[in-house]
Amino acid sequence: MAITFDTNTKTFHLQAKNTSYVMQIINDGYLAHLYWGKKINEYNHSNQVQYRDRGFSPNPVSSDRTFSLDTLPQEYPAYGNTDFRAPAYQVQLENGSTITDLRYESHTIVKGKPTLTGLPATYIESEEEAETLEIILFDEVIGLKVKLAYTAYADLDVITRSAHLINEGNQNLKILKAASMNVDFRDHKYEMITLYGAHERERFINRTGLRYGVQSIESRRGTSSHQQNPFLAIVREDTKEDHGDAYGINLVYSGNFQASVEVDQFDCTRLTMGINSFDFTWLLEPGETFQTPEAVMVYSSTGLGHMSRTFHKLYRTRLCRGEFRDKTRPILINNWEATYFDFNEEKIKDIAKKGKDLGIELFVLDDGWFGKRDDDNTSLGDWFVDENKLPNGLDSLVDNVRNRDMQFGLWFEPEMVSENSDLFREHPDWCIHVPDRKKSTGRNQLILDFSRKEVCDEIINRLSTILSSAPITYVKWDMNRHMTEVGSATLSAERQREVAHRFVLGLYRVMEEITSKFPHILFESCSGGGGRFDPGMLYYMPQTWTSDNTDAISRLKIQYGTSLVYPISSMGAHVSDVPNHQLKRITSLEMRGHVAMSGNLGYELDLTKMTEEEQHAVIDQVNYYKEIRPLIQFGDFYRLLSPFEGNETAWMFVSEDRSEAVFAHFKVLDEGNSPFLSAKLQGLDPNKKYAIAELGESYYGDELMNVGVNIPKVQGDFTSVMWRLQAK
Repeated sequence: MAITFDTNTKTFHLQAKNTSYVMQIINDGYLAHLYWGKKINEYNHSNQVQYRDRGFSPNPVSSDRTFSLDTLPQEYPAYGNTDFRAPAYQVQLENGSTITDLRYESHTIVKGKPTLTGLPATYIESEEEAETLEIILFDEVIGLKVKLAYTAYADLDVITRSAHLINEGNQNLKILKAASMNVDFRDHKYEMITLYGAHERERFINRTGLRYGVQSIESRRGTSSHQQNPFLAIVREDTKEDHGDAYGINLVYSGNFQASVEVDQFDCTRLTMGINSFDFTWLLEPGETFQTPEAVMVYSSTGLGHMSRTFHKLYRTRLCRGEFRDKTRPILINNWEATYFDFNEEKIKDIAKKGKDLGIELFVLDDGWFGKRDDDNTSLGDWFVDENKLPNGLDSLVDNVRNRDMQFGLWFEPEMVSENSDLFREHPDWCIHVPDRKKSTGRNQLILDFSRKEVCDEIINRLSTILSSAPITYVKWDMNRHMTEVGSATLSAERQREVAHRFVLGLYRVMEEITSKFPHILFESCSGGGGRFDPGMLYYMPQTWTSDNTDAISRLKIQYGTSLVYPISSMGAHVSDVPNHQLKRITSLEMRGHVAMSGNLGYELDLTKMTEEEQHAVIDQVNYYKEIRPLIQFGDFYRLLSPFEGNETAWMFVSEDRSEAVFAHFKVLDEGNSPFLSAKLQGLDPNKKYAIAELGESYYGDELMNVGVNIPKVQGDFTSVMWRLQAK
C-alpha cells in the first residue's frame, strides 16, 4: 500500500514511487514530522524525536520540561503555545486573541485523490494512481477543525498537500494565515533555489545557502508575478543536475503567495508555502469552510534533472486537461510585433497567406481588433469587433484564413477594463478600487472586480458571444496589470482583505466555464508574457506565453529557468524580427529558430517583408519542427550546460523509449583563439547506437554520455547547432 498507519506507534508512512514521507502522533495529539526523502521499506523509528530541557523553550505540559513545541518538528504548527517559529496557520478569535491548539482527532486513508472545490489541482484518471490520507486536527475550545490532505502518487515521486479549515464553533473566526504545507527538517545543510525576475526577464535561477533566521520569497501583486515564481527548492550543497537530494515545492495558485525557509536556534529548517498572509484575512463564520491551494512536493535523490522531469510529467499528464493536453501544438504566426495596433483586414490576410505559404498552421490576431482600440488607452472590456479595421466582420476574416487551411486564434484581456470604454462608463464600480481614493492605472487600465459574480457573468457572456461567432481554435488570454488600491464595492469592511483571493477564485470560475464551454479551443495564458506562469493557470490553459522578450539570447535563460519546474509543452516560443524589438540585438535566423524550436514554435514578425532566402529558411525550420515536434513537446528534457554559469547553453529532448533525441547547443559570444567545445549528452540508452544525421556519424549512447561529442567551430557571436539522434 502507498499509505500505512501503525496503530501501536501511531505512525503514518506515505510511499510514492521512490519517496517516503513519515509522521507520527505524539504526546496527546501533536502531529510530528519525522522524515521526507528516499524511499524506505519500513520505518522503525531510527531517528525518533529526541527531547531535552531547553532553556527559553517553554513547555505545554508543565510536568515535562523536556517537551516543547519550540523544538518539535511539526506538520502544521501554530504560534503562541510554546513554538516561536513562523506558523503554518493563524486564526484570530472574536476576543482578539490568536491562540489555537490543534490536536489529532481522526484520519482516513482512501484510494484515489479527491478534488478541491473551486481550486485547480493535480488529478488522477484511475484510483490506482494514488492514495490519499486525510488527517483531522481539532481545537475543542474554539471548534476549529483542520483537515490536512496528503496524496501520494504511485508512479511519480510526488506528494501533494492542502489544508481545509472548518469553523464548527459558535463564534466568528478570522483566518490570518493558512499555508498549504509545512515541513520541518532536522538539519540546515541545504541551499535554497528560487526563480526570480522582472517583466521581460522571468524565472532566472537564484541559488543561495541557508542562513539563520528567515529567508522568503513572495508576491504581493495580486498574481504569482514576474518577480518571484511560486516555487522553492532546498537542495544539498553538492546537488547538481544528475546527483544529490532535491526537495521542490510548487504552489498551484495564481495569486499572492509566500514561501519561507527558517533556520532555528538548533539548526533545524522549517519550510512553509501558501497564500501570502500579507494584507490577507478571511472571515470564517460558524459552519463555513476555507480551502487552501494545493502544494506539489517533489523529492529527487538523483539531482535537479529528475526533480524537473517529475514536475514535467505530472503537469503534462495530471494537471493540464482537455483535448489539447496530449496533442501536439500548432505552429503559429502572431501579428503583434509585425503590426502592433496599426493594421487593417487586408494586412492581416496578407500575413496569414504568407504564413500558409511557409507551412505555418495557425494565425493569431493579437491586440487591437475590438472596440476603438488604436492604442492601449481605450476599449478593454468592449469585446465587440472594430468594423473600421475589419469592415466585413470577424467571421469573414476567420473564414478567409480557414479557407487557406489554417486555424485562427484571437487575443483577449478579459480581466481588464479601460476607463475610456463603454463597459467602464456603464459600470464604474466594477473595477477593483477603494472609495475616495485615486485609481492608479497600469498600461492605462484597471482591473475588473472578479470577486463579484455579476462581473464574472458579464465577461463570460461577452467572451462566449465572440467565441461562438466564428470557428476560433486558439485564444491568447492576457493580463497586463498588477493590483493596486485593492478593494471591492460590494464586500463589507471586515471582508475587504479577502478581495485578492476572491478575485483569483472568480478568475478560476470564469476560466472553468469558458474552457469547458469551448473545449475545441487551445487556450494560452499570458501576463505581459510570463507574469503568471504557474500551475494554477496550467490547469485551465496547457501553455503559457513564456516572456514578452523574444530575443533569442535572453530566452536561453528564461526557458532554461522555466524548465526547472514547467514542462516544455507549456512554453510558447517565437521567432521574432531583428534588431529585436525589446533589446535591439541582432541574432541569426538559425539561432532564433533553434531557441524557439526548443518550445512551442511560433513566429511573431511581418512575414511579408522577409527576403526569399529568409522564407526558405523558415520553410526548413517549420518542416524540421513538424518532424521533431512530438519529441520536443512531450519528450524527457535534460539540461546539459547552464546559461547562468557560462558562455554556452545546451539541452536535449529524449523520447520515452530512448529511441530518438534532439540535442541543441548555443554559444553566446565568440573569442579569439577560443577553446574547443564539446558536450556530454544524457538520457540515452547506453547500449543503443545513435545516428546523428547532421554529422554523418553514429555513436553508442554510452560514448555520447561518458566521452561526449565535439561541437563544430563556427566563427562569430550567437551561434547554435541542433541535431537529431535516431537509434539504429
